[in-house]
Formats: sequence, structure tokens, C-alpha cells
Amino acid sequence: MEPSPIIAPSILAADFAHLATSVHQIEGAADWVHVDVMDNHFVPNLTIGLPVVQSLRKATTIPFDVHLMIADPERWAPGFAEAGAYNVTFHAEACDNPVALARTLRAAGAKAGLAIDRDTPVEPYLELLPHLDTLLIMTIKAGFGGQKFMPEMLDKVRDVRRRINAKDLQVRLEVDGGIAADTIEQAAAAGADAFVAGTAVYGAEDPAEACRKLRAAAERAMAGAA
Repeated sequence: MEPSPIIAPSILAADFAHLATSVHQIEGAADWVHVDVMDNHFVPNLTIGLPVVQSLRKATTIPFDVHLMIADPERWAPGFAEAGAYNVTFHAEACDNPVALARTLRAAGAKAGLAIDRDTPVEPYLELLPHLDTLLIMTIKAGFGGQKFMPEMLDKVRDVRRRINAKDLQVRLEVDGGIAADTIEQAAAAGADAFVAGTAVYGAEDPAEACRKLRAAAERAMAGAA
């Protein structure tokens, strides 16, 4: 049975003065809340950290999909798991031993994800898939919201999907960057089954309805690719 698509709105595109309200707007329509944590070291931008995640976690029951665009994830990632994140994803480029960190995150109660940035080949990491719950392919350069989707990144998605299917692995294949009504079908057809959308959701008049439209588009493409 094919997995149903996961829609994960990114609060990077929400109103930071009203984050709890922004999350409430997508309750019942989204599957995960995507939380972009940037440290101004690994990427040239600074967003939110653990205290905000801890506070926001109390405001909603939607699972948190925390994306750590930070240096030294071995030091910081377990805290997000302990704060109640459902899934904690760290970058391959920032971590010396992804399997060990994945094991630590699982022991702390979270699912473990590995992110691959735009300029990083995916092939060296395919062997790690059995140790992961999520693989996140960046369809932009990590660090800023609002960038244009890069369809050439979908070759990586196809490579990962082939390996997941060949080994019958239970791994979510997530895409992040420029996902909107006109690009989510391309990503889903390539094999993605979890979709981060920022501006496409929080730039819409009705964020919940935007989530529903994205889900319908992904479902159509996934059904066509099956």
C-alpha cells in the first residue's frame, strides 16, 4: 500500500509574532508543522531555536517536523527530540556520523531524518537509508524561504525512491523548497511523499484550504506514478 502524502507547512513563512495562531490555522488540514531552525553558521540566516519550539509544542497537537540547518547537530539535535519533536532532521553536510546521531534521536523518542542540500550528491548516503526514518531532499539551496523550485533536484528524489522501493524500506522521502500547486505534482511523480510548503500555505488567504489543495495535487501525482 502506497503511503498517503504528508503536507508539512513551514512556519518560516508564517507571522513570527503570532506563531501559535499560524499553527492553529492549519490544524485538521496539515500533517506536520515544519520548523526551520537556522543558526547563522551552517546557513547565513538566523531563525528560531529550542525555547520557541518548546513553547509552541504546548500550543498544538500537530506533530513537529524540525529541520536543523545548524552546525554541530550532535550537540543540539537531542534537545529537540526531548522537547517533543516528532521528526528531527539534520544535514548530512554538518554531521560526521549520521547513523550515530539517528540512533541518539530515536533513543530520545523522535524519528530521525537526514537532509541533503542542493550541491550535495545523494549517492554516498543511500546506504544509510535503513538507519533513517526520513530523507529530505532540498529542492533549493538551504537557508532562505521563498526560493524558486529547482526541478533538476528531482533526479536525487528518483534515486532515493528507487533504493527505498528496491529494499522495501519504511522511509519518508521529503522535499523542501519552492513546493507549491505547480511544483508539488512534479515532486510527487518523482517519488516524494512528504512535502514542505511555506509561502504556498502562509501566503494564501486560507492556509488550511491551501494545504488541502496541495494534498489533492500530490495524491493525483502519486496515484499516477504508482
